Amino acid sequence: MSEGTHSTTVGSRTTSWLKMIGGTAILIAGAAVMIQIFRAEPAAAPTDASGKASLNASTPTLASVNGKPIPYDVVARECFDRIGKEVLENMINRTIILQEMEKRNLTITEAELNQEVIKIAKRFNLPPDTWYQMLQAERDLSPVQYRRDVIWPMIALRKLAGEEIQVSESDMQRAFQRNYGPRVRVRMIMMDNFRRAGEVWEQAKRNPEEFERLARDHSIEPNSKSLGGSIPPISRYSGNADNRAVEDAAFRLKPNEISGLIQVGSNYVILKCEGHTKQVVTDISEVSEQLYDQLSEEKTQERIAQVFDNLKKQTRVDNYLTNISSGGNKTTQTGNYTNKIQQTGTTLPGTKNNRVKQAAGTVPTTR
Repeated sequence: MSEGTHSTTVGSRTTSWLKMIGGTAILIAGAAVMIQIFRAEPAAAPTDASGKASLNASTPTLASVNGKPIPYDVVARECFDRIGKEVLENMINRTIILQEMEKRNLTITEAELNQEVIKIAKRFNLPPDTWYQMLQAERDLSPVQYRRDVIWPMIALRKLAGEEIQVSESDMQRAFQRNYGPRVRVRMIMMDNFRRAGEVWEQAKRNPEEFERLARDHSIEPNSKSLGGSIPPISRYSGNADNRAVEDAAFRLKPNEISGLIQVGSNYVILKCEGHTKQVVTDISEVSEQLYDQLSEEKTQERIAQVFDNLKKQTRVDNYLTNISSGGNKTTQTGNYTNKIQQTGTTLPGTKNNRVKQAAGTVPTTR
């Protein structure tokens, strides 16, 4: 088996799982979560070609067409080929968490699972039954799958994180400005060649009214390109240091003014200001409870992502399907697992986050 880190694809699946775990749940009355997660389901009773149970058949038959059987092992193989890697990766991740829970003598009760469901459904002003139905319809996750793959790992990682989350007054003020403060409405052109970016910038400076056409013709960012460079309004404190640099550049602009070239990694961005919005809420006390809950959730997700990342690094995993070994003294990528935990708890199933895509490479930093 080759020694090495998880590939980007594997890391991507990992972050997705963590994001999904981060805030949704399905309530399953009477289910024993530890058994559901880690004990194999019993095999279906063997059947003959007619579909009737047959204890003598070596391979169960799941269906027949004009008397021709479709055996269990054929169905299982096709399922394995389609989603086997993802299912195995999720089982590996859950097993890593379970082993650490056992090591620390930590358990999760049915009451804790049930309470998490109620809390998450309430977040979206939905009764639990409606929430379950939405998850099934939008994400094609059954109650059993969601309880096993989302709720239990989420609570377990919170317990393993252990530390009480602290939200400071400065955290509250920054979140208040981020969520309710003034924003800048801009259009954006993103390019990956400095010389060509300079040429386009010169054209935009000479003819600001041509900015939309220039964005359609030259921008490499596909979502805004088709909209003539239109992106959601930029707020303060919307992300990491790169985002703050873009925010500073945007907030310095006056209506119809063109920015200089803003560099992010190997990309170059040009902004055109289309105006400023007003403060939505002026008194932080009106929204302090919502802000506190949001910040607590954000900080919790950051903490459990760190905990899981450390567990992955400390745990030796030999994946014979992908022929990849990781953990122990190896460094692994866990990004996607965390994102999956967070996603489902912070947005309704089927909806998209409308913030500017300011993560690495999609929204620029001023240099």
